[in-house]
Amino acid sequence: MENKPDLSRKINLLCRRYFLEMRIVLRASKQSEKNGFRWIVTVFLVTILVSALFSLLSSLAFENADLVVAFLVLFLIVAIGILFDMIGVAVTAADETPFHAMASRRVPEASDAIRLLRNAARVGSICNDVIGDICGVISGSAAAVISASVVVAAGITWVTAVSVLLSALVAALTVGGKAAGKNFAIRNSTEIVRITARMLYTVKNLPKLLFHRKKKR
Repeated sequence: MENKPDLSRKINLLCRRYFLEMRIVLRASKQSEKNGFRWIVTVFLVTILVSALFSLLSSLAFENADLVVAFLVLFLIVAIGILFDMIGVAVTAADETPFHAMASRRVPEASDAIRLLRNAARVGSICNDVIGDICGVISGSAAAVISASVVVAAGITWVTAVSVLLSALVAALTVGGKAAGKNFAIRNSTEIVRITARMLYTVKNLPKLLFHRKKKR
């Protein structure tokens, strides 16, 4: 009979601990849901902004441009999609260990590289899904515009054939380029992440670097 109070106390403590853990789990899940919703909204807004920017620039480039310039702009859009796909794959495949060694040697871009790797899922989503898909849509639209220009310039009556051939060429370049780029990105993931981090570091610190140069003069 003397053991009953001890047993009830233990049960009470276990119950309190269980409910405390459940509250922590529920709070964490609510926080993750909030973060997930914020991320979806961020991706949505970034997609609108990047898509509008790319569409504006491509429209300005194609307006009153000759066929050579139009084809160069089209291939540039495809190349941008392949490049960002490579960055997304490299960030997913790379290991943090070399960048920790760089950080210990105070390499400037090391902290940006580690930040990229720790947010690999989000960086990959932006690079592969957002920018990659936008480039795919815009390159398809650009191919349709160029095919119409080719038909008018050459006086060809096979409008559908030219449009289908050009769209197939763009699709083949995009898919083949991304396949080759993925293999290259997996083999050279550390170097690609380092170059990307160096570019981010330069862009972030550009005003400071310019001000420092002016001060030296």
